[in-house]
Amino acid sequence: MAIDFIIDLACVPKEMLGTDGILERLKGRERAESVIRLFRKNGDNRPPSEMGFEITRSTADGGEETRVIVVQELLDAADELIPLARYCDGCPANAAGRPFGCMNRIDYPLSQDGEIWLLKQLPTPDEPLVWLLLRQGIEDFGYDGSSVTPLRSEGKPYFQDTGLLARQMGEFNITTNQVFEMVFTLGHIQPTHAGVLLLFFNAIRRDLDADAVMGISKAPADARQRYPFLLKPEDGDDHTVRQLKAFFYALYVAWTLDVRLLLDV
Repeated sequence: MAIDFIIDLACVPKEMLGTDGILERLKGRERAESVIRLFRKNGDNRPPSEMGFEITRSTADGGEETRVIVVQELLDAADELIPLARYCDGCPANAAGRPFGCMNRIDYPLSQDGEIWLLKQLPTPDEPLVWLLLRQGIEDFGYDGSSVTPLRSEGKPYFQDTGLLARQMGEFNITTNQVFEMVFTLGHIQPTHAGVLLLFFNAIRRDLDADAVMGISKAPADARQRYPFLLKPEDGDDHTVRQLKAFFYALYVAWTLDVRLLLDV
């Protein structure tokens, strides 16, 4: 399970297979390769055409249905991506620098280190303009984290830490549930919201005057020169932190291209 995120820039592969079609084939290939490794580890050398596994899905009437998936069928579907990968070379939305690099993910469960890292990126009263914008946003939109609380129950796969972490932000506190709610549970991220999130999480410079802060919702034509991306990978990053930085880079690319970042949480 994961948070899938996609830079919503139109392209030939998306026109031919659809965004969901590409994502389904990418996931199918990963699942097929994982099943093959498991079979080989257990000494099973059958070809993928003779390997299968069951999946259970909920039906529209509230029931369940079980299907057998043949591994070779997943590989065959994924092979349809091969002739389309050439369109990704030089694509401005290719944030990950690989075929279909406009699509990426953050794996569940989010680590405690990753959630602490998110809290640490937020502005303090020492950066008053962005701090005030954050406080106003929390108050105006009612980010209280309540929608995320059920996801932290024991046995749920979303968070490593089932407890709640908080950071003192001067006149108010902000919790990890509020952060997750603000970033991931409001639907697809529009460019106007993307610029603000990039400020909040220190992905772009925050030493701006009031006019620049208020205008950040619309990326200028020279955004990449004026606002270079700041969240670079570091050797000590854990898995979640690395993936969060990749997420914010994809958000940054989407903002500079004036397109949405699609989310499947």
